[in-house]
Amino acid sequence: MSGHPPAPGAVSTAPTETQAPPVKVLVVDDHAFFRRGLVSVLDDEPDIDVVGESGDGEHAVRTAADLVPDVVLMDVWMPGSSGIDACTGIKSMVPSAKIVMLTMSDEEDDLFEALKAGATGYLLKEISVDELPGAVRAIASGQSFITPSMATKLIGEFTALAKKDGGRARRIPAPQLTGRETEVLRRVARCLNNREIAEELFISEHTVKNHVRNILEKLQLHSRTEAAVYAVREKFLDGE
Repeated sequence: MSGHPPAPGAVSTAPTETQAPPVKVLVVDDHAFFRRGLVSVLDDEPDIDVVGESGDGEHAVRTAADLVPDVVLMDVWMPGSSGIDACTGIKSMVPSAKIVMLTMSDEEDDLFEALKAGATGYLLKEISVDELPGAVRAIASGQSFITPSMATKLIGEFTALAKKDGGRARRIPAPQLTGRETEVLRRVARCLNNREIAEELFISEHTVKNHVRNILEKLQLHSRTEAAVYAVREKFLDGE
């Protein structure tokens, strides 16, 4: 082993850790004061990069097509093109974008329409400043994120639909999911995030993530929200 120090000005060839690129965020809200507040909060995070802002839905679609953000935070109610219309347009132009409605609206119709348009999250503007960056990171990593009060409405609606269906909903064959996958699916349906599921089941978040991926593949679903709806419809929560 050589004891000589590196020559002055020499470039080290030692391997360095590759750092994940920052999460690119587009902020869309017609209230400029609120929009600037969001930008200020997120810009303080080293792993989050606000790449653009917009004050209306039509401009948001064009901006998203140009900037290809990872996450779009968008209000539901805006003049002209609504956030829900813009959600449809953005998903058409940038399918990889995760769209989160950040809104004052706690109307069930707005929640359902947003999810049908392709939104992967629905947050009320009552979310705290401290919670917002974590929510953006979770959404960027593929998790769905719905304010608990709205998640309760969502589950309640689908529970009512399942009852109205008279129990005729198709059940999956028991062997299709493992016991652990079933436990994870039940907690996804209760809108727990990966960390909360890991704590309840005494397993790692990485293991939870793998189980969720396997569940989605086996059931041919595309998101945690679809998995939650499926679990309620197929009565996975019965008897818990």
